[in-house]
Amino acid sequence: MVDRISALAGHNQPRRLGDPAETGVILHDSQNLVLHQVAAWADSIDEVGKTLAKLIGADAVAGPASAVTGSKGSMLRIEPMKWWLVGIAAPAFAAEKAATLDLSHSRTRLCVSGDQAAEFLNRHFPLDLRETSFAPGSVASSATHHVGVTLWRSADGYELFIPRGFALSLWEGLVESAEQFGVKIV
Repeated sequence: MVDRISALAGHNQPRRLGDPAETGVILHDSQNLVLHQVAAWADSIDEVGKTLAKLIGADAVAGPASAVTGSKGSMLRIEPMKWWLVGIAAPAFAAEKAATLDLSHSRTRLCVSGDQAAEFLNRHFPLDLRETSFAPGSVASSATHHVGVTLWRSADGYELFIPRGFALSLWEGLVESAEQFGVKIV
């Protein structure tokens, strides 16, 4: 497998900013992202969904605006007839069943966690990120500074999939605004 160089290379050095006694936000740049998109057709969506669930080692198919994590990877339902596979490559499908696309090099994946992660992200995204509205397993498409971002509430926190060309600019803004909460970059 090809080692991917992060769009944030050299800019995401581990450090703490803001109040040294408080860490409300933790930012982590996930390296070597494996991300594949699978688009199914209306008459094959159930079959393709079950194939993907089996591939990731899960018993259930991710429904609209949700994600499922199995023993080998995760599947996010980003659109009515599209999934993203995270951590695992997509299988080959016959053209009449589905189309696949490797998005691994096109996105930067950031994980935002910590006690104040939701409050921090609500300053950037027009979404209700409280536990009651955006529980673990939730997926949404949104935007910040006119840049489309996909958010996934995983077991690790809020995962942000940012287009690679905008990653550094958004990263700088996120780091600066996270300082008020006490931020740890890992």
